[in-house]
This record gives sequence, structure tokens and C-alpha cells, in this order.
Amino acid sequence: VPPGRELGDALIRPGDTLLVSGPIGDHGATVLAHRHGLEAPGLRSDCGPLTALVEALLESGAAVRALHDPTRGGVVTVCHEVAVRAGLRVVLEEQALPVRREVAAVCDLLGFDPLHVANEGKVVMVVARRDAEKALNLLRGHPLGKGACIIGEITRENPGRVTMATGAGSERVVMPPLGEILPRIC
Repeated sequence: VPPGRELGDALIRPGDTLLVSGPIGDHGATVLAHRHGLEAPGLRSDCGPLTALVEALLESGAAVRALHDPTRGGVVTVCHEVAVRAGLRVVLEEQALPVRREVAAVCDLLGFDPLHVANEGKVVMVVARRDAEKALNLLRGHPLGKGACIIGEITRENPGRVTMATGAGSERVVMPPLGEILPRIC
């Protein structure tokens, strides 16, 4: 983090935007497929060093509030941590979630939700709404951020919760993982 720059969930405000640096669940689905002897052409881990991507984002001047690693517990765990720590609600957009077809197929076959599956080369971030497009364009211009997406927003209503705006026009509560996060893959 550049000198004088603060990051943290306490800085998150209603109206802020939630972004992810690329498709979710690639690493976890790859490990699970391998463990179960499943053939999934095109499936690959997302392991990658994120330092240059994050440095570029922070140096861009975009109002980045918080950065999170969605390895243990996946994107859903990050969202619950943000909601609780910030005392706000995270609203995910179902249609915006970047899940590759191969990942969805493996998760469906084995009974996992891609939101709960590990990522090894992704970052989830909260950015001020005014800078969301700037951050998105910067991420997409980097090799490790080509699949970056805006996946949700932060609201004041129902603090501490995570919900999903569905493609059918409804909204549902997204539960955190219960018990131990399984399978432990790393």
C-alpha cells in the first residue's frame, strides 16, 4: 500500500462498488476435478502473482476502499466479511458473476456453488462508485485482470447481510459457508 494510503472495510460506504479481477472458482474447480478424475477441457487454475495488478490499481488514483483475497471460502466468504466489518449489506448481481462454463459444470456435478470455491489468483475489491469504471478499465488492461467484472454494490439496508439480485428480478439471501469450509484444497 502506498505511503499515506489506507485500506480497510471500515472505509467502505453505501453506494460503493464490488469488483473481482476475473472469473471465479477456477482453482478450486480444477483441484476438485483432478481429485475426482473428471475430464474438463479448458479447466485451469488461476494461480498468479497479483502484486503488479494491485500496485497499478492503487497507483491509479482510484478510490479503492478495500482489497480481499478470495482463497479460503471463496467470494462468498469475502462478501460476508465485508458486510459484517463494514456494517453494511453486500448485494451481488447474479447475472454479473463471472463463472466460466467449465467451472460451473464441475461445481454442478459435485454439488458446489462457485461462490464458495477457492481462487488463487483473484482479488475482490471495493471501490467508490465514481471510480468503478476507471478501476475496471485498468484491471482489464492487465493480463491478470482481463476478465474483471463489477459484481455488486454496497447498501445501507439490512446491514451485515449478503444478498443476490437474481436474473428473475427477485432477491435472495446468500448464506455463508456453514461449519468447516470443505474441501480444504491447499
